[in-house]
Amino acid sequence: MRETKHLLFPGDFPALKRRQLNTLQVNLGYKCNQSCTHCHVNAGPTRTEMMQDDCIELVIKYLQQHPVSLLDLTGGAPELHPRFRELVKIAHELDITVRDRCNLTILFEPGQETLAEFLAQYKVEVVASLPCYTEQNVNKQRGKGVFSLSIDALQKLNSLGYGKHDDLNLHLVFNPSGPVLPPAQCQLEQDYKQHLDDDYGIVFNNLFVITNMPIQRFGSSLLSTGHFDSYMTTLRESYQATNLDTVMCKDTVSIDWRGHVYDCDFNQMLNEPLTDQQQHPLHLRDLLNIDISGLGIKTGNHCYGCTAGQGSSCSGALS
Repeated sequence: MRETKHLLFPGDFPALKRRQLNTLQVNLGYKCNQSCTHCHVNAGPTRTEMMQDDCIELVIKYLQQHPVSLLDLTGGAPELHPRFRELVKIAHELDITVRDRCNLTILFEPGQETLAEFLAQYKVEVVASLPCYTEQNVNKQRGKGVFSLSIDALQKLNSLGYGKHDDLNLHLVFNPSGPVLPPAQCQLEQDYKQHLDDDYGIVFNNLFVITNMPIQRFGSSLLSTGHFDSYMTTLRESYQATNLDTVMCKDTVSIDWRGHVYDCDFNQMLNEPLTDQQQHPLHLRDLLNIDISGLGIKTGNHCYGCTAGQGSSCSGALS
């Protein structure tokens, strides 16, 4: 796989500083039951990296001592971690909203037969990847048979009240399949809702439209096909300064499977950790004792992806 980091750092993106932390995003490991072409984590069935117990204990300790408003669990497929459900239960007891970055097909993996019911019981917010509402496009991007399983999973979640009850939020995620910016989130959400309801009786809350980052699997593909420079030009020319105030890195940190701290999960994949004022890389254990508000955010040219057009974050468009 071809690396793009040397093309992104150092960059000329505007300087940013952190605000108060309210979202702890934890990557429980890179193991996944799928290998999607757009995956910036390069996750897949052969990945073995999983968060160890000492780091899980640090996550729990942080939640107990520094309660955040949102625990965002991601991967890989975060549900494959043996302590996923324990983390959910503890956060629920602390009245912290839990968000599960779910690929939908995980609901039908061996050992996950009760997963959907568990998520509903603990009011977990489900953010599910569905890059299109047509079978051909989804299977092309995520693998043969994924669309059918995804539809079955969404119908199962609906049957439990997801997308219907106020405390059972179901959001879908759209990523473009190529080197282009995603379409307007509002209009695409209406199209998704109409097609999924008309064809499958599926309902959901919101569509999160996310720009593909020129890193890892997608970045390598851009280099291999000769589209890297033109894609970066698109991102730069679509830059909107008004999006700077709402980029997710200002109030979120991303924790990798080893406990290292990053401004976002994109920097995690580029191995560019968050550093203190002395430029020392930070670990989750450090966050137990220091306030990171006001620290500088490590930016690179990939950050233009978060500020291009309508903007992009883990919760969709910024504007």
